[in-house]
Amino acid sequence: MENNITSIEVIGSGCDNCKKLHELAIAAAKELNIGIKVGYSDDIQKALVMGVMQFPVLAVNGKAVLTGASSDLEKVKKAIVGNAGKSGGGCNKNCSCGGKC
Repeated sequence: MENNITSIEVIGSGCDNCKKLHELAIAAAKELNIGIKVGYSDDIQKALVMGVMQFPVLAVNGKAVLTGASSDLEKVKKAIVGNAGKSGGGCNKNCSCGGKC
């Protein structure tokens, strides 16, 4: 897989759903052989700047690609792979941003 991913981050409040999404993102990055660390931030302002108000948020290259609780590893992998070459702007329709991300 061509890796145009420079960052993967979960933004959340620290709740169980946020921690679960972070664990899934780490597992997804490992399975996809993406050689970067998956970050975690509790800076809710980051998500608000992206126009997202539902947590947790999975961001790839600084762009919200998935919001809300998820326990589906394949869904997380799809969100990451589907956004490998994108950064900022342009909604991918996989999140609940209302077309703002």
